[in-house]
Amino acid sequence: MRNPVLVYALGGLGEVGKNTYCIESDKDLIIIDAGVRFPEDELVGVDYVIPNYKHLKDVNQKIRALIITHGHEDHIGAVPFLIKTVNVPIIYAPKLACALIKQKIEDQKIKTSVKIIEYTQDSRLKAGDFDISFFRVTHSIPDSFGICIDTSEGRIVTTGDFKIDLTPVGPDIELHKIANMGIEGVDLLLADSTNAEKEGWTPSEKNVLNAINDVFDRASGRLIISTFSSNVSRIQQVLDCALKHDRKCVIVGRSMITAVECARKFGYIRFPDSYFKEVSDLQHLRDSETLILCTGSQGEAMAALNRIANGTFKGIKVTPGDTVVFSSSPIPGNGVSISKVVNQLTRMGAEVITNQILRDIHSSGHPSRLELKMMLKLIKPKYFMPAHGEYHMLKLHGDIAKELGMSEENVFILANGDTLVLENHQIKEGERFPAEDVYIDGYDINGVSTAVIRDRKILHDDGMVSVLVFLDSKNSCLIAPPRVNTVGFVSYGKYEDHLTRHASSKVQEGLEELFKSNHVTFNDIKNTVRSVVSKYYFRKTQRNPMIIPLILDKRINQKR
Repeated sequence: MRNPVLVYALGGLGEVGKNTYCIESDKDLIIIDAGVRFPEDELVGVDYVIPNYKHLKDVNQKIRALIITHGHEDHIGAVPFLIKTVNVPIIYAPKLACALIKQKIEDQKIKTSVKIIEYTQDSRLKAGDFDISFFRVTHSIPDSFGICIDTSEGRIVTTGDFKIDLTPVGPDIELHKIANMGIEGVDLLLADSTNAEKEGWTPSEKNVLNAINDVFDRASGRLIISTFSSNVSRIQQVLDCALKHDRKCVIVGRSMITAVECARKFGYIRFPDSYFKEVSDLQHLRDSETLILCTGSQGEAMAALNRIANGTFKGIKVTPGDTVVFSSSPIPGNGVSISKVVNQLTRMGAEVITNQILRDIHSSGHPSRLELKMMLKLIKPKYFMPAHGEYHMLKLHGDIAKELGMSEENVFILANGDTLVLENHQIKEGERFPAEDVYIDGYDINGVSTAVIRDRKILHDDGMVSVLVFLDSKNSCLIAPPRVNTVGFVSYGKYEDHLTRHASSKVQEGLEELFKSNHVTFNDIKNTVRSVVSKYYFRKTQRNPMIIPLILDKRINQKR
């Protein structure tokens, strides 16, 4: 009896982030990673973007385990939302990721019976009919792994996030295991595509150390360095330089504090306790002996560096002589936000160093084209599904596979929700599952509806106009002229007064005309107000503000 295996992504295809991959048979389902994507600027008020878990809810009885490749937010950030939505019996994760996940669950005060079990490169697991093993890869966070899943219908391998770093900060990538899998035979490979447009090899993480050392040598005042809180290898390098230059370190930003605490607990970060200081200690430290390590390298609105730049972070104010370092590359879509922070810091007198100015202060954790070719050559998959990347990255990765001799019909460039069916070592495309984005505001797992997002977009772009109508519904007449107020719309002094007066007159004319009809309802009044005001303001300003009619009825007020 055949047991077809479905392979699909609920997140991670056509985007950078939100990685969630599923392998499902008739009886069993495992989930690989549960990540978030951080919202673009136009998603006003949204904290996270997560996958739609509707299909997982429909097949909840099949779920055997969630398996985590490593501890980055785009791979573990949605774990709290996932376990509040479906019943996940076990989470398997590497040591550092285990600690970070437990901290997330504790922070959100989630009561759950899910078991969180640590695995290593030597672990072999069984989840239903799936046999699972692991191979260590190099990435920008310790304890990063690829996964091999043996099913009754064939072998599936996912690399997770990786690069082939031959001089890593931590343990080596297990190339021998990867080569052995290729010799034994791999039916389907899912591989990281994030740097598929970059030629050559991704520089080693050790190359960054010299550049960071140069920054410490040049900086005579305070040093403020921002990087990803989960880039533990980079944080250790910065702290090594701080110790060498006798600088005390102040950690700011909640996620940075949590990551450093977890990494120190397990020995991934080593730094003397006496060299860690609090924000309150800054006034007693000389500028030349101060390092501030913080979040916000992507220009995030609420991150520590943005608040420091805006002067709203209590106890830290940028002054001339400070050196601010962005030790990361912009995630696609974050360039504008980063530029705003850079400009604000520069206005305040700081010297700002980014990866564009001094390229070696950041090294990507993802593979460039030669590394992608080597991985394909070692694993020699029969079928290939590029993963983890925007569409053009997936397409370029697929082209690399074809360049190496793989037939076009064996390369699948998919979108979230598309499925592949593995049966008897053969693959074909299957049905499609719901996989639209879910927008999270706070910790509400229900998400924010697209209608709310649309309203926020209108308020963000065009502002709001409220129209207060004073009505005597019994006699179908106005008892005072309508009052028009604008918020976030126009503020041109006398011109604004002119517009509101004329808008009020237009509303009054429209309602007086409406009252000539019989059986006028409150909805009729509201629709008339919206129609009159929106047409008038668009004609005058070419903008479409949100129109909010407010009706005060004399008869109702008298009853009260």
